[in-house]
Amino acid sequence: MNFKNPDKMQNRKESTTTGTVEPTTAKVSPATKKPLLILSSILLSIGNCGGPLITRLYFLHGGNRVWLSSSLETAGWPFILILLVFLYFRRRRLTTNNNKNETTPFIYMRPRLFSAVAFIGILTGLDDYLYAYGVARLPVSTSALILAPHLAFVALFAYLLVKQKFTAYSVNAVVLLTVGAGVLALHTNGDRPEGESEKEYVMGFVMTVAAAFLYGFVLPLIELTYNKAKQEITYTLVLEIQMVMCLFATIFCTVGMIVDNDFKVHLISFLMN
Repeated sequence: MNFKNPDKMQNRKESTTTGTVEPTTAKVSPATKKPLLILSSILLSIGNCGGPLITRLYFLHGGNRVWLSSSLETAGWPFILILLVFLYFRRRRLTTNNNKNETTPFIYMRPRLFSAVAFIGILTGLDDYLYAYGVARLPVSTSALILAPHLAFVALFAYLLVKQKFTAYSVNAVVLLTVGAGVLALHTNGDRPEGESEKEYVMGFVMTVAAAFLYGFVLPLIELTYNKAKQEITYTLVLEIQMVMCLFATIFCTVGMIVDNDFKVHLISFLMN
């Protein structure tokens, strides 16, 4: 007969609660994984290509509210909430069909993880402001090239935070992109928007570099948060993390709008029109 060792089971339970065992990731079937990957790639492509163009178009047509523009970068978090509600009712229906006497939690995120993600969300809001400020002062092509070296910062912080090793391919890509941005910086007078002072252009350049640096720090920090979550990383939990990040980033930018009197300015303009 095969008896289980209760001491061994107790030690395994304690190691899981103390965090010495890395959290497991829920398995996703190939049939579900492929559509989710395709959908994520499509949305990411649309956002990365269309977002900067729309933002720059706003500033070219007389817009000058940087805080408003930065808040719109993460203002789509309610759509994630709609998807989470759908997934909740789906889990609830599956639990009922399987005749399980279990409660279906609406939120999987624990308080400790929530606090960490909220902090990352605030950093994301700051990064949104730096990025919007740069787009307001620089052409889209210039700001996109300056942001490219964020891969170097990602590689650096990934090595420091999550011990991600460097490879020949990653080092080659980082060096080429960084050199490209440096060459661009030597010719800053060629693409300066008409009517913009040199000081404003330089500030836009500096803010964009700062946005790339901060973004390179945030991405490995998210990976570190996953590793330290001490709970199973599921698709639902990832959506919750994304929603909380975007929510706090939007709150950060909204506070900036209030301090900068953006709401008051837009209300006056609306009444005058």
